[in-house]
Amino acid sequence: MDGALESLTAALRQFAAERDWGQFHSPKNLASALTVEAAELLEQFQWLTEQQSRELGAPARETVAQEMADVLLYLLQLADKLNVDLVQAAQRKLALNAQKYPVESSRGHSRKYDSRL
Repeated sequence: MDGALESLTAALRQFAAERDWGQFHSPKNLASALTVEAAELLEQFQWLTEQQSRELGAPARETVAQEMADVLLYLLQLADKLNVDLVQAAQRKLALNAQKYPVESSRGHSRKYDSRL
């Protein structure tokens, strides 16, 4: 795993250990918490237009950054519990997506790779 992610993961382990929270950090609970935090991130964009979502002011951008950090931290904890190297998993997924979405048949549209439309 990437050094910065390893460092964050170690800090999260220590944070949870100091509070005796490991007992609550099952993969199921962490996945649930991750979903809740992702919903809180989405909430920041609810009711905004596409343009407004691209032009967040400083206070809104900071709130979004905090929600993104929550998502990242729970994802790191889940990966740690399941012994998943997120960087390697992301690299594998990116390679798979490149096969599913070759440039020549994907450029300029957002259709899913198996869409018949």
